[in-house]
Amino acid sequence: MASTGGPGHLRLCINIDHVATIRQARHTDEPDPAAAAVVCEAAGADGITAHLREDRRHFQDADLEAVLRVIRTPFNLEMAVTDEMLAIAERLRPHQVTLVPERRQEVTTEGGLDVTRQPEVLRLALARLAAGGIRTSLFIDPDVVMIEQSKRLGAAAVELHTGRYAQAPADPATLAALRTGARLGRSLGLAVHAGHGLTVRNVGPVAALADVEELNIGHSIVSRAVFVGIEAAVREMRAAMDAAR
Repeated sequence: MASTGGPGHLRLCINIDHVATIRQARHTDEPDPAAAAVVCEAAGADGITAHLREDRRHFQDADLEAVLRVIRTPFNLEMAVTDEMLAIAERLRPHQVTLVPERRQEVTTEGGLDVTRQPEVLRLALARLAAGGIRTSLFIDPDVVMIEQSKRLGAAAVELHTGRYAQAPADPATLAALRTGARLGRSLGLAVHAGHGLTVRNVGPVAALADVEELNIGHSIVSRAVFVGIEAAVREMRAAMDAAR
């Protein structure tokens, strides 16, 4: 995504999926993800992210269109590699699409996309999106094979899955994998993003990685917003990132 800050600025993109999760608990009209996106931008978010799942468990098609109408920062659409999702992306043309793994039985995304499986399907999907003027990214584990394959497939960016780090931030190996992966990705000419399970408490070491240019954070922001409001939650995260950088 295009930076809205100065040199070295680490971008913060807020994933608003779980604003929709709260709404869908009652299948009503509040809270409104589009309204949340506007508040996040005002609080300092550099972009907005949402995952349109095949089962529409939280974010809905109407949400996607509403968000794209009101936001001023780049929008990152997370989606599975399916003809339906590719067609939606081509029609609405978000700034970026991040291709992610998706299983119906999972509560949340459990790991990175295995980009060594069905490489031609992925290559064609990335090319199709790029032809529509959409920037492309792949959500992958911080693994050398996955990063090198992402480059071969033609992605513009990779988002490194930080779930293992978030589960064991005291384990030096989890951060080392992210550091090595980010360095490799950048050396290959990929833009390097990161996300999953990051909170104010654990974001610092990831934010300090010089080769990472963007973080995607959602669940912890929405969780914190229950207590302090979403604007304050975004500002707290932004402050924690800036302190580490």
